[in-house]
Amino acid sequence: MNAILRKRVLSVASCLMIGGAAAVPATPDEAASARPPAVVQAQEPPGEGKKVLDHDYQKQRKPYYCAPAATRIALSTQGKTPSQREVAEKLGTTPDGTKSANDTTRVLNEMTGGGYETTAISGPEAKPEQVDKLQADVVEAVDAKRAVVANTMGTAYDTEGRPHAFPGGHYVSIIGYRDGGDTMQIADPYDPKKHYWMTDKKVATWIAERGYSS
Repeated sequence: MNAILRKRVLSVASCLMIGGAAAVPATPDEAASARPPAVVQAQEPPGEGKKVLDHDYQKQRKPYYCAPAATRIALSTQGKTPSQREVAEKLGTTPDGTKSANDTTRVLNEMTGGGYETTAISGPEAKPEQVDKLQADVVEAVDAKRAVVANTMGTAYDTEGRPHAFPGGHYVSIIGYRDGGDTMQIADPYDPKKHYWMTDKKVATWIAERGYSS
């Protein structure tokens, strides 16, 4: 049985889970950005060939701010800590969400000096060569101290069997890997546990029909 359950929707990611629950209460973005960044070193379970980037984790400040929050987490791995509101303005985020990975790539390049590219995964499920490319891209980016921002859709299961369901689309940061890239660490601006691990195949198919910035 396919572990990735998908639904075809518009490309704009709305950042809401099944049932439309808001990710977090809307709080003043300026107040959050005024606090010193809390650098997070995510816990790493045993595994060969692993690396996890130091980063400033933040929950999304509004229900439709998953892309600004995920982009902001990625920016923090390179010492950039703008407010989510500033990132949202650059992304063109609206209450309907953020259009595509092309926008996260554009803003990441604008704010870091370049190096990011957009990769699309076409079709309802990632092909083996697309999984291999995602793995190579994540390892290359993380080794260069750059987090990856992924535009996802549908339901994917982490290594603990927990579902992460976003039928309307969602954005997350990939901030590390283990097992040489076979397993990736997700920093999720929605999830109450903040971080989880997911296999490369499940991440790739979660991205399918959308794309990622690496």
